[in-house]
Amino acid sequence: SMQATVDIDTNVGGVKKGKVIEYQQIRGYVLLRKPSMLRMIGLTPLVRNTAFDMVSDGRDFKLWIPPKNRFMIGRNDIATHNVSRPLENLRPQHIYDALLIRAIDPQNEIAVLENDTQTVVDAKGHKMQQADYVIDVIAKGDHGWFLARKIVYSRTDLLPHRQLLYDEHGEWATNAIYEDYRNQDGINFPWQIEIARPQEEYDITLTTVKLQLNQPLPDDKFVLEQPPGVEVVHLDKPESGSAAGPQNSSR
Repeated sequence: SMQATVDIDTNVGGVKKGKVIEYQQIRGYVLLRKPSMLRMIGLTPLVRNTAFDMVSDGRDFKLWIPPKNRFMIGRNDIATHNVSRPLENLRPQHIYDALLIRAIDPQNEIAVLENDTQTVVDAKGHKMQQADYVIDVIAKGDHGWFLARKIVYSRTDLLPHRQLLYDEHGEWATNAIYEDYRNQDGINFPWQIEIARPQEEYDITLTTVKLQLNQPLPDDKFVLEQPPGVEVVHLDKPESGSAAGPQNSSR
């Protein structure tokens, strides 16, 4: 399990949006519990009201955006590409998959080790070639085997510094970069994680302020109730059917 207080930096935009918008850094909290539970809360600057609150059990998720009075419900595998409402493209599972590098599933995955090099910049600004180990994870999908992940380990410290995740169509889905490793309770953990989602054109950088690992997290920490009077959007249904007006949580 993981409980973290984080600073959240978000950039949205690219070719589809036509420009890149950098949002003001906000404070937030991340709760994670195996095998697939995640909750992430963002607070507005200064007044520290809730900017967003999202939770997932691995299959389904809920996302509440108080400033927009919208409450979204859906499955993690339903993607949205809403350039006018970038927060609504967030999925807890994408954050979970980036924060926690899953072990290889021997029943459904094959791991292939390869050698690679990348160009990095040292402390004096000089470019240099760095040797890496790369684990290619080939997964069994609905239409056969496909490249699901690439996990890049530095030969210097033998820690993962990058993870690339792909969908079944071979499209690059997530680029996660891990930096500033520190020893926390005997575990090396990256205190800065950058999560880029090129298809939705957003990236989030989580910089850890406070961290607790492997502490009990009860089920109620992952409960997000629907507030009364919010506009409810069911992503597995046409939005026109759910946007007719606010719904009460008792309905």
